[in-house]
Amino acid sequence: MEEKGAFDRLGLDPALVRAVEALGYEAPTPIQREAIPPILQGRDVIGTAQTGSGKTAAFLLPILQRLMKQPAGKTRALILSPTRELAAQIETALRHLAKGTRVRGHAVYGGVGMVPQERALRGGVDVVVATPGRLLDHMGRQNADFRGLQVLVLDEADRMLDMGFLPDVQRIVQTLPRNRQTLLFGATMPPEIEALSRSIMRNPARIAVSPPHRPPPTIRHEAFPVPQHLKTALLARLLGREDMLSVLVFVRTKRRADRVARQIAQERFPVARIHGDRSQSQRETALEGFRNGRHQVLIATDVAARGIDVEGISHVINYDVPYVPTDYVHRVGRTARAEAEGEAITFVSPEEESDLRAIEKVVGRSIPRVTLPDFDYRAPPPPRPRRQEGSRGPRPRPGARGRDRRSHTFRRR
Repeated sequence: MEEKGAFDRLGLDPALVRAVEALGYEAPTPIQREAIPPILQGRDVIGTAQTGSGKTAAFLLPILQRLMKQPAGKTRALILSPTRELAAQIETALRHLAKGTRVRGHAVYGGVGMVPQERALRGGVDVVVATPGRLLDHMGRQNADFRGLQVLVLDEADRMLDMGFLPDVQRIVQTLPRNRQTLLFGATMPPEIEALSRSIMRNPARIAVSPPHRPPPTIRHEAFPVPQHLKTALLARLLGREDMLSVLVFVRTKRRADRVARQIAQERFPVARIHGDRSQSQRETALEGFRNGRHQVLIATDVAARGIDVEGISHVINYDVPYVPTDYVHRVGRTARAEAEGEAITFVSPEEESDLRAIEKVVGRSIPRVTLPDFDYRAPPPPRPRRQEGSRGPRPRPGARGRDRRSHTFRRR
């Protein structure tokens, strides 16, 4: 850790240094230390660093320094992000860091009304933070004018690839001025993103401050082998521990997020949930309740893996083992933010063991298996409720599959 005042030596304006120190940060993180100087020099930059390593400030601070000396009135910086939560997080960070300057930004994403976003875009707000889909909607309505754009940032570019946004990103980039600075950041750098960087960047400086696919070293990892039907009971037992102060629980599906949240609430734990079917106001309320401590537990799908900026998350629990090993890195990176300590716990059922072994291979470590001595791992699954005669009509007859397929599918959902 560098001594206080280290931000001064990065070449930042005193107003920005004061804003950073007012937020309680005394020294830059490795990605900030390495990325800020070349960005200030106007170079294109590709930055690879772990989730939670401070990438947002690494590009916001030099952008602010560039824009604060110019007149307002047109959009000069565009930041593309994969999720609404991450876009809102970047907008909040921008607002805090821009105190003492005249630079203003606005977030543009789905799930909320378009009119305030349209006003900001047409008014030429200095910095636009946007998800690709909603930005394309505005561009189709000719609300956005990027003719004066100077800086383009692709944040969490690998996540945008995972979520299928790469074609949208390419469409947006094709409309932007070619004479610009381009910054690309992510936790990993898959081949498709490498190919994109070659097509849109000019001799970029490459900065990698951590091995790819590696979670922060300050995280303690544990795996709890447990039958699928006992995962919720085990979760409730662990949440009763005194050290479980702020717990982010990842599940695979939206329906499971709803079910687990409901069951945990029945155990009297303050819980909220966040997933793609929740409205933007519901998602923001859940995040704010988790951030201020009103909710001890937040149940989330992977939509939140890179969009939650909450300090002090004590534990990340993988209720389901992620199918993709790098998703494990993104999930557990929500704890141990900014070199703090954290704990990652993974529930692994027998059918998920191969997925966990794939994660161990990618992260380069064996995750110890742990059991609770007083937990009954042999408890049988609860009996399935018997169908009451006439409750949902007769079962589809063998041979009638084609005729009853639509109603049968609906019932299964």
